[in-house]
Amino acid sequence: RCSPQESAMNAAGVRMVVTRARSRETGASLRRGGEKTAPLRSGEAAAEGRRSSSPVKRQPKARRLSVAYEASEGEEGKGAERLQAPSWEPQDWRQQLDNIRTMRSRKDAPVDQLGAEHCFDPSASPKVRRYQVLLSLMLSSQTKDQVTAGAMQRLRARGLTVDSILQTDDSTLGALIYPVGFWRSKVKYIKQTSAILQQRYGGDIPTSVAELVALPGVGPKMAHLAMAVAWGAVSGIAVDTHVHRIANRLRWTKKATRSPEETRRALEEWLPRELWSEINGLLVGFGQQTCLPVRPHCQACLNRALCPAAQGL
Repeated sequence: RCSPQESAMNAAGVRMVVTRARSRETGASLRRGGEKTAPLRSGEAAAEGRRSSSPVKRQPKARRLSVAYEASEGEEGKGAERLQAPSWEPQDWRQQLDNIRTMRSRKDAPVDQLGAEHCFDPSASPKVRRYQVLLSLMLSSQTKDQVTAGAMQRLRARGLTVDSILQTDDSTLGALIYPVGFWRSKVKYIKQTSAILQQRYGGDIPTSVAELVALPGVGPKMAHLAMAVAWGAVSGIAVDTHVHRIANRLRWTKKATRSPEETRRALEEWLPRELWSEINGLLVGFGQQTCLPVRPHCQACLNRALCPAAQGL
């Protein structure tokens, strides 16, 4: 039996337990803002109990993203962040390019029939064709297309492969490629490059510009053309003396450039990449027929009113 004080304390304890239980039930039936929810079914109640007993996971803080887009008409000045345009591009270059395309539409310049893509044996294996493309490019330096094509015909008549070149003595090779420019140096470069290709690449040519320009007698223009013709990859703009001259006459470089490689870098800064593969053949043929190194045919050029150099000729 309990004393009166103990009975009173037990009763008070029962009231406290009941009060706390009711408080928990009330809190479970409320949502944020004091809104009551519909009663849960038995399965949902069990799931709710499991969720309530699991630790609360903190939501990751949302990251703010800055999105750039082109504003449509009527949205100018409304805080839209516009895409960055090239920092510089030549005046009237698109019209000048279209005019050159029109003048070159007949595709009857020497480069159109005798360029590197026409000098290899189409019946040879892919590896041999790639080697012949590289060799024709090495011969073409400081040499007219007609002379390069003649040298390639004489070499192909003897069976132009890495092995056949390595088995040919220097004097014979010199006689076959003469009169290409700097033919004595090219004999040495062709032999050295062919040996490297046989030893390191199994007779094939490298697949990158960096490896190509590391070969004796191969410069950046040759490397980019080899990537395009032999591998079908656009690695950069191939700039020779024609492209270098015309780009400067049209003021397609932000400042005057002194070498083809400097011109290549300047063009690649602003010229859309989708035009890179077109520029070499287009401007080389234009330089062979119209925009000649000496006495250019400005009166017959569609760009005579747009060309800064034409104004001073």
